[in-house]
Amino acid sequence: MTRDEICSRILNIFSEKFEIDHPALDDDLREVHEFDSIDAIELLREIEIMLGSVLTQDEKKAAMDIRTINNVIDYVIRMAAVRTAN
Repeated sequence: MTRDEICSRILNIFSEKFEIDHPALDDDLREVHEFDSIDAIELLREIEIMLGSVLTQDEKKAAMDIRTINNVIDYVIRMAAVRTAN
């Protein structure tokens, strides 16, 4: 998947699952959209579905610093690269 394809899918997830339409890619999700830890767990599950594999505990811990849509996209790109390399 390209960065644009990932971005489109992530924005679609935010719209459908979290009712956050058209967030700026650099908005702080917690401050601007009240994105909480329960939302983060659901987002990680959606990322697993997108990747077609379960995230490890270490990979989930690495997601704890995500604050923006751009961070989410970068995270998905990294996780997809790990899966492609294996």
